[in-house]
Amino acid sequence: MPKILAAFLGYAFYFWANENLEPIHIHVSKGMQSPNSTKFWITSDGVELANNNSKISDKELRQIRSYIMINRERIIAQWISVFGHGEVKR
Repeated sequence: MPKILAAFLGYAFYFWANENLEPIHIHVSKGMQSPNSTKFWITSDGVELANNNSKISDKELRQIRSYIMINRERIIAQWISVFGHGEVKR
């Protein structure tokens, strides 16, 4: 469960180690990694909310999405570094 980005608004950003067959995405949860995390797909033209399992407020979701968008290229590079391959969701 590699931690990918520095904490932002108290949220952790990470990949689960067994998800390398899915398109590139990142999990977000308050404080520490959780199986009930919120998930964002990295898409060919941005960032898309996959689910909000950790029930993050709309205001914080917008801020987190912007933070992920700013770090999109870094997330893609980290994914490829961890899993050896990757593709963005179309």
